[in-house]
Amino acid sequence: MSVITTVEQLEALYGLPGEASVVKELDHVIPEYAAFIEASPFVALATSGPEGLDCSPRGDLAGFVRIVDAKTLMMPDRRGNNRADSLKNIIRDPRVGLLFLVPGSGTTLRINGRAHITTDAALCASFMVDGKPARSVTVIDVDSVYFQCARAIVRSELWNPERHVDPKSLPTPGKILEITSRKNIDGETYDREWPERAKKSMW
Repeated sequence: MSVITTVEQLEALYGLPGEASVVKELDHVIPEYAAFIEASPFVALATSGPEGLDCSPRGDLAGFVRIVDAKTLMMPDRRGNNRADSLKNIIRDPRVGLLFLVPGSGTTLRINGRAHITTDAALCASFMVDGKPARSVTVIDVDSVYFQCARAIVRSELWNPERHVDPKSLPTPGKILEITSRKNIDGETYDREWPERAKKSMW
């Protein structure tokens, strides 16, 4: 097996990026990029810390990531499993990467920057949904922003309902927890109670 170990080897294989791949990258959010942020209900948040890398899903009502200005974004953090892996990483290494998805669109938006976490009461309250404020707010200073072309979404047919997987064909969260906990958690009970727990912790 041939292993590529240098950037020069990689560039010899792939060549250099074309003009369109370079000019699309900016250090600030323009109105055209803002349109994707405002339409997106889902973001993958990548962080790095002493224990390694983390990529965590973030979802809310479309436009939940707030554009403060061309160089600043804010993202609320709501109730979850309290692992807080991403937040712990941000405290120790502020570098973050975000990938915005917009249902129905093949184009995704990538943002790299540096972040910090605040629990300012007024700011958390400004992200209130269903009477519940955000638990904290992640403030992101934008370093780079650019769109990713649609090839990956098109190849995967991500938004094609005919390609959707039947959830019943996959192991349930309860089943996985039963196995990983060595049956300390009852899988059937977990799955049965999950919808009601989800309602209580949605926001």
